[in-house]
Amino acid sequence: MKAIILAAGYATRLYPLTINTPKALLPINKKPIIDYIVDELNTISEIDEIYVVTNSRFAQHFTDWAKTAPGKTPISVLDDGTTSDENKKGAVGDIGFVIAEKNIDDELLVIAGDNFFTYSLRDYVNYYREKDHDCVCVKKWPNKKELSQFGVALLDANGKVLDIEEKPKQPKSDTAVFATYLYKRDTVPMFREYLDGGNNPDAPGNFPAWLYKRKDVYAYTFSGECYDIGTPESYREVCRMYEK
Repeated sequence: MKAIILAAGYATRLYPLTINTPKALLPINKKPIIDYIVDELNTISEIDEIYVVTNSRFAQHFTDWAKTAPGKTPISVLDDGTTSDENKKGAVGDIGFVIAEKNIDDELLVIAGDNFFTYSLRDYVNYYREKDHDCVCVKKWPNKKELSQFGVALLDANGKVLDIEEKPKQPKSDTAVFATYLYKRDTVPMFREYLDGGNNPDAPGNFPAWLYKRKDVYAYTFSGECYDIGTPESYREVCRMYEK
């Protein structure tokens, strides 16, 4: 299994914090957000390579970070060659870029580099093994007004995805999809099919929203918290909550 950490965004909503520092390297309790992700990836023995995909602006930041990154799993930093929001590849575009650059022919775990979470990735992989299908990661979201900011999934009683819509105006359920995905080996070539078909390359949830119509996809409902840190205020709040 390979892991891709998506870290090619410019996080303009977090300015001035991210003018010279990528969001994934912002500290929470004196530890970069990405370190928490790598700690969890290191609990998954199947992962034999971690790829961090970033942009030309922040590539050196991640290259320097990788020299002292936690754990023994090899980490490679890939520069997608973009320089701003105007020419960025988008998250799905970056996944396709890494797959092509590294000729990936393996299972794939994809995670957003700005996710700060408290659930176990090992438990998620165990669920994926049990279902033996592509998986998304979800949680019931109590605030209905905020659901339009997420991908929203409609599930059957066994956790099979019946519908996923990215940032819907009228959500069909209260199940929010978070940016951590597990893909089977035979799904990986379908990223090229998706991108060649002219589909939206931006948010990573667009791919499973396309995929479930072609293959069975299941949803792992996690216990714990997951924060998408998007503003200076939300960043300060998470730091306050976890400062100890």
